[in-house]
Amino acid sequence: MGNKEIIALLLAGGQGSRLGVLTKTIAKPAVLYGGKYRIIDFSLSNCVNSGIDTVGVLTQYQPLKLNSHIGIGKPWDLDRVNGGVTILSPYLKEEAGEWYKGTANAVFQNIQYVDKLAPEYVIILSGDHIYKMDYSLMLDFHKKNNSEATISVINVSMEEASRYGIMNTHETGRIYEFEEKPKKPKSTLASMGVYIFSWEVLRDYLIRDDADTSSEHDFGKNIIPAMLQDGRSMWAYRFDGYWKDVGTIQAFWESNMDLIRRVPEFNLFDPTSRTYTPNPVQPAHYIGPGGSVKKSIIAEGCMIYGKVRNSVIFPGVLIQEGAEVEDSIIMSYSIVGSNSHINRCITGERVKIGDNVKAGIGEMLPNEFKPGIYNSGITVMGDQAEIPDNAEIGRNVMIDLNASREDFCSLQVASGKSVFKGGVCE
Repeated sequence: MGNKEIIALLLAGGQGSRLGVLTKTIAKPAVLYGGKYRIIDFSLSNCVNSGIDTVGVLTQYQPLKLNSHIGIGKPWDLDRVNGGVTILSPYLKEEAGEWYKGTANAVFQNIQYVDKLAPEYVIILSGDHIYKMDYSLMLDFHKKNNSEATISVINVSMEEASRYGIMNTHETGRIYEFEEKPKKPKSTLASMGVYIFSWEVLRDYLIRDDADTSSEHDFGKNIIPAMLQDGRSMWAYRFDGYWKDVGTIQAFWESNMDLIRRVPEFNLFDPTSRTYTPNPVQPAHYIGPGGSVKKSIIAEGCMIYGKVRNSVIFPGVLIQEGAEVEDSIIMSYSIVGSNSHINRCITGERVKIGDNVKAGIGEMLPNEFKPGIYNSGITVMGDQAEIPDNAEIGRNVMIDLNASREDFCSLQVASGKSVFKGGVCE
């Protein structure tokens, strides 16, 4: 089994609560993205494109969709006898089973899995970022500097720096300090949550961290600071491509829109570094006689009889005559009824929007129920929601999963309101 030079551990347990109704029943890495993919496809494809053929995926929250999506890893060429992809869920041990308590604890609980493979290095990845990266270049950098931990960083603006873990480095790139979300950042090198460790060193720190009852068992908060304190050789690897943490509704929407704008540093159409995903066979998309599509991504199996502008449309979507969809993300097998106008909305899968619906209109008010999540003017409809004919829906509205026509107390849903499944009308 052993003697892999490097293996990947992909942390995919995140609940992603800031994505609201989109992650109500699935983990964040399983959320659909870009007309065709799920968020986790990017990290998995990066592994394959970087020559890493052994990946452990650590799941926790709502793992079913993720597990069935990854399966035996065939789309990523990870269905191998030696290595391949392994789903690592928390499991019951003899004394007592326990959930992963933090990112470091998740890896600690899988020490046996790593030891069996006996790699020299491990790369720790997060399953919820959108980016393309060749990890083999980062590994070369790690080896060249005799590093014990290499942390990938991206330059952010000074305004944004206080939202991230910031690495302060000497000119050589050696890290001397790590600050989690600093009020007054000294540098703008933000950690991307991509770490390469020499396994023997990391193993010791994980065991020590597990014994420390005051620890939060987190890489950023505990393992990295502990290694820095001990004067370990730690280096920042600068990445200058496209990288986005799509952890909020706004960031998720923006990143999908970046695809439409064809941001040059992020090209899904590049044949040299493809992004892989399981692909059900679908007919080609069809645009009807009155249909038109401008500056949009349209997946296979769609039928478009209305107008689509600046939007991402997933497989099997039907857009009826006279309908207009703009600045929106419409997920698989949803229907937009005739003469409906949809603006700045994200719909989950199999959403049915009736005829003559107007969504995404009116004033900008944050959502009353969850103002921290729905506040950038985007209205979000959960999977399998049904929107009645002639409804008028404002901005920052949340429509629950499986909400039916009966759940709408009124055809007017003002900005900032919510429609709940089985909700009681006043």
